[in-house]
Amino acid sequence: MTDRHPANPMRRRLLLGGAAATAAAASGASLLVPSVARAAAEYPERPITFICPWPVGGTADQSMRALCQVASGILKQSIVVENRAGASGMIGTKALSRANPDGYTIGQVPISVTRFAQLGMLQLDPRTDLTYLARTSGQTFGIAVPSASRFKTLADVIAEARANPGRVTYAHAGIGGATHVGMEQFALAAGVKFNAIAYKGGSAALQDVLANQVDLLADSSSWAPHVEGGKLRLLATWGEQRTPRFKDTPTLKELGYDVVVEAPNGIGAPKGLPPAIETRLREAFRAAVASPEFKSVAARLDAPLMYLDGPDYKKYVATVYAQETQLIKRLKLKEMLAQS
Repeated sequence: MTDRHPANPMRRRLLLGGAAATAAAASGASLLVPSVARAAAEYPERPITFICPWPVGGTADQSMRALCQVASGILKQSIVVENRAGASGMIGTKALSRANPDGYTIGQVPISVTRFAQLGMLQLDPRTDLTYLARTSGQTFGIAVPSASRFKTLADVIAEARANPGRVTYAHAGIGGATHVGMEQFALAAGVKFNAIAYKGGSAALQDVLANQVDLLADSSSWAPHVEGGKLRLLATWGEQRTPRFKDTPTLKELGYDVVVEAPNGIGAPKGLPPAIETRLREAFRAAVASPEFKSVAARLDAPLMYLDGPDYKKYVATVYAQETQLIKRLKLKEMLAQS
């Protein structure tokens, strides 16, 4: 049988070239896609660094360490907690945002990032410039005084603050942070003026109050064991409801001040995290938050579980960002920071 289409050298070269290009493209894709998939499948291959933006020993630090210990067992890889404290948690947050988005650097994201970003203390937009993995648990904030303090009730504090504006001192964990802003909200609601003393974290603030160097401690539950041990007296908590562990202590809201502060902890990573690795981390921390081990530590720290998965956590951050815009204006925080 004869070929009715005589050989055309040019046509043959075009056909061969097209076939070669197709084969090369297929080969390139086969090399690229499996390498990405393999990296995700084998993740994590080495220890993960977890940036905690608070000093060692505080309630947030204890909570995050407990969570990382459980998550490391789930991921079958160690998670090394690295404390980078300062600037009300923003030094650690900045380091987290600038890390390589490969899944080997993650960390706690303070919800106050929504405030500091708007105050110009952190050059990022928390709504878009971080990857959100999980909202984990809240905090129980309160006002405590040394057991020998002249203040027996919160009414005593208000009475002296009204009689002597600026005389009553309080220790907090950093300018613009939850404890500082919470107390300023309370002062505004009560129509008084306090003298705020800033520290690099709650543990340092606690020590000076125990040493009677400052009148009041505004903090999450670092005060709890000292209240139970008789060294401190708890005057009020800041939640929507009384905390079960200190059910005899009223909330600010009960006492007539419309102030509620929860400041839930959350875990994030740099922007650009590969989707497969993001999913792996979200699953690990979802299981860690639900574990009996973490629930036990959270209960000891008076940290109510407030879990949200990554996408819902991101939406929550955007909501808080809008609320903070109004709070900054109401408390004149920009002016306050300029003076400090």
